[in-house]
Amino acid sequence: MNQSRVIIGIDPGLRHTGWGVIAQDGNRLSFIAAGRINPDPDLPMASRLLTLAEGLADVVRLHTPDEAAIEETFVNKNARSALLLGQARGTAMLALAQQGLGVTEYSANRIKQSVTGHGHAEKNQIQTMIGILLPGAGELAADAADALAVAITHAHHSSANQRIAGKT
Repeated sequence: MNQSRVIIGIDPGLRHTGWGVIAQDGNRLSFIAAGRINPDPDLPMASRLLTLAEGLADVVRLHTPDEAAIEETFVNKNARSALLLGQARGTAMLALAQQGLGVTEYSANRIKQSVTGHGHAEKNQIQTMIGILLPGAGELAADAADALAVAITHAHHSSANQRIAGKT
């Protein structure tokens, strides 16, 4: 399997949604682009979600990924935070699906394990490994580095069957 593909990874958030795009050619990964979408926190919720959806649609149109992956929601003790994150995550998944992409989900622990070798790695460890694995990425915001980690996880863990089934 030496088929080349472009993967977008998403680290969802209502304040900052990170995105990262990589190319995979066999076992070789290369950096394409990364950034984050920052909806204005003073806008009403619907407007913030619209900003997020439009921003992701623009990124997908610009970089034309073949596949998408997103971090699963981590549910903690704060139910309100989990609900808000769920809204941002759902908006991101919908925006990707509207652009014709299947979306694969990965847990935070699996992403950390894939990139650092340790399922409970800290954000700075992920950023360091992104710099090693994708040397062209340069210095990134944590959200963008996390999104690249999602894309790398997808590159390492998705099988040919999952890729075919994930296409819409």
